[in-house]
Amino acid sequence: MQECRTITRKSASNLALAFVLLPKAKRDGMSALYAFCREVDDVADDESRPVSQRREELAAWRADVRRACGTDIPQFPVNRELQPVIQRYHLPFDHFEALLQGVEMDLDIKRYENYEHLELYCYRVASVVGLLSIEVFGYQDAACREYAVFLGKALQLTNILRDVRSDAQRGRIYLPLSELGRFKVAPEEILRLEYSPRFFELANSMAQRARHYYRLARDTLPAVDRRSMVAAELMGAVYWRLLRKLERQRFDIFGPRLTRLNKGHKALLILRSWLRFVCGDLSPNYGA
Repeated sequence: MQECRTITRKSASNLALAFVLLPKAKRDGMSALYAFCREVDDVADDESRPVSQRREELAAWRADVRRACGTDIPQFPVNRELQPVIQRYHLPFDHFEALLQGVEMDLDIKRYENYEHLELYCYRVASVVGLLSIEVFGYQDAACREYAVFLGKALQLTNILRDVRSDAQRGRIYLPLSELGRFKVAPEEILRLEYSPRFFELANSMAQRARHYYRLARDTLPAVDRRSMVAAELMGAVYWRLLRKLERQRFDIFGPRLTRLNKGHKALLILRSWLRFVCGDLSPNYGA
């Protein structure tokens, strides 16, 4: 697992942060899954290379993860380490295919017409990761799959709000055009990094949509699976607090510094989640 552990450790992402609450076997499984997600996402985002080249490389990843889901030996080191995880937890190729389809959307799509279009993207790049993750975590009630879908959408919408500035600098706007029209925000204003009361209303509307999915996740997680979903619940708590921080800033996110939780705040959340877990308090720590 050395390759996957190295990729996960270097990423310093919020997702990787949640793995500390898992036993070693599941932590290694999630490191392998995360490394795959990180690698294919980096391929799609490498704008120093032509789109055609990135598309070919993603096709190679698709073919290789198909090998990993079968009995053939994968070519890529990450997929070789991922293969026993796929076999142990019975991870289906269809989920990896959906994830790759989501990553490929970033090769062609710079604008989303409406929420229906955007939520397909959110499902593929975030909810599908949740569906793969819960297989590693282990669950008893099939409703846990709905929980994974709802929480994935909540996290991705929060990500989109946090990353409006960096996405705009790449020419991307994930906020739906129908919503821009509703709040009378021109795409050019976002590309010019212009903050306004109209942008606040636009962003606040998306935040309310994210809150809706946090509440659905909170209400859908079966009681019998709350203990096994401790890492996912930590993710929900981290991103919920990120959303609250964005709200306190009134979504004034066009400055040079990315809105994030500091290391001390994250460490406190881990400690608090661990203490709640040990004490048997398994109620969600977000969405209230």
